[in-house]
Amino acid sequence: MDDVKKIAVIGLGLIGGSLALELKKVSWATIYGIDKNPNHVEEALNLGIIFAKAEIDIVKEVDTVIIAAPVNAVPKITLQVLDLIHENTLVFDVGSTKNAVCETIKNHPKRKNFVATHPIAGTEFSGPKAAIYNLFNNKVNIICEQQNSSKTMVEKTTRIFEAIGMRNVFMTSSAQHDKHIAYVSHLSHISSFMLGKTVLEIEKDEERIFDMAGSGFASTVRLAKSNPETWTPIFLQNKESVLKSLKEYIKNLNQFKEILENESADDVFNTMQNTNRIKDVLAGITNQ
Repeated sequence: MDDVKKIAVIGLGLIGGSLALELKKVSWATIYGIDKNPNHVEEALNLGIIFAKAEIDIVKEVDTVIIAAPVNAVPKITLQVLDLIHENTLVFDVGSTKNAVCETIKNHPKRKNFVATHPIAGTEFSGPKAAIYNLFNNKVNIICEQQNSSKTMVEKTTRIFEAIGMRNVFMTSSAQHDKHIAYVSHLSHISSFMLGKTVLEIEKDEERIFDMAGSGFASTVRLAKSNPETWTPIFLQNKESVLKSLKEYIKNLNQFKEILENESADDVFNTMQNTNRIKDVLAGITNQ
């Protein structure tokens, strides 16, 4: 990490703040914080997440720029940053969608300075106060379109994420990334939000329903506590893939509804038993 001496973090929420904390542990870099919300910058400074607050022009002076803003803002910010940086500066974003930013900057003269990353980690909390140590430990970081980034920038990026305990995997297509992540992440959040919405609507007439809510409900609905300011642009930016995943999910819900209506015990049992193999799939991922 000797080549990481000055870092600018744009967006000081859960991911940006937690990355700053981790990089303080593994490097001697000076970390500057930038956020459109001045209160977030002050909080990050007071919490010791960053060393100094800054404006966007600081990217002219640093060797690494991390863009951790909401995904709808990332393409514009990335263009702005690439216009300002010097030729040896690494720029990477950490958003949950990749195709929009990659398409926006594909013809920029400094495209090779940019690496599209997606560290798959998080909690349901947001803002600088949500930033925590060890958020990324033993998690996966996806790097998209490495073929469009310089080898030097990709190698520097992989070293950064390995230093904070992540395992890097590569995808050649940002569009494929967005398609797959719609199923394994975005659909999970929608399901959680809609379960919470359903129960809240029932609770209007059944005031004690939450007294009966067990750990299964709490774990399933946990993601519904996520920040709408973060997730609204994610759903909209990845609309095509999200709608496809929703269509297939709704189809399965309707099929399950039908077999219940038909009181087909064998079909109910077999549907759940066939889905139980997800345990083996997830166990294999965990052991990698």
